[in-house]
Amino acid sequence: MGHKVNPMGFRLGLTQNHNSVWFAQKREYTRTLREDIKIHKCIEFFFQRHQRKSYLGIGRIEIQRKIDLINIIIYIGFPIFFKNEKNEITRVKNDIKRTLYLRDQKLNINAEILAKPYQKTNILAEYIALQLEKRVAVKKILQKAVELAKKDEIEGIRIRIAGRLGGRERTRKTKIKLGRVTLQTLRAEMDYSSFTVRTIHGALGIQLWIFMKEQ
Repeated sequence: MGHKVNPMGFRLGLTQNHNSVWFAQKREYTRTLREDIKIHKCIEFFFQRHQRKSYLGIGRIEIQRKIDLINIIIYIGFPIFFKNEKNEITRVKNDIKRTLYLRDQKLNINAEILAKPYQKTNILAEYIALQLEKRVAVKKILQKAVELAKKDEIEGIRIRIAGRLGGRERTRKTKIKLGRVTLQTLRAEMDYSSFTVRTIHGALGIQLWIFMKEQ
């Protein structure tokens, strides 16, 4: 039986940084971790509620904590999601304050637009999920996803989709690979994401590996 290792956790401290940067005592660790989860859910729910498109377009959410400050950076794939940036950030901030009941701590939120959004597997996985919901042919989806990733200058990409593809009775897997994806090289700057999409035929699983460069 194989032992699978997450490519992101495998490279933490080398080519991959933590999404949450803070220190807490043992008795406060659980509460702080739950607050981080609530922050992620609150931001995702805000995007789902206020954006016209069904996908989020969030590449990454970074949380930095200090004694009296919580600093949040939202990396967005497309600028259309924040038309009035100041107003949108204020609304997100108010939602998080209500959720966490913040009193003593200050909250700061910044939004950054990604120059190469399709280098982020979260954004590319959401694009694939959207096309699967529209019942586009799987091979066509995979080819288009690879083309989008190639435009953002990557070294390699691997995509795998599993489930009742095309409404078939039996589950099957389909995959595509372009370039080299060196999962065992720690110097390789990788991005990985797994995503589940719900269709009328059942749940489909999407896995993506993107190899950007080697340091």
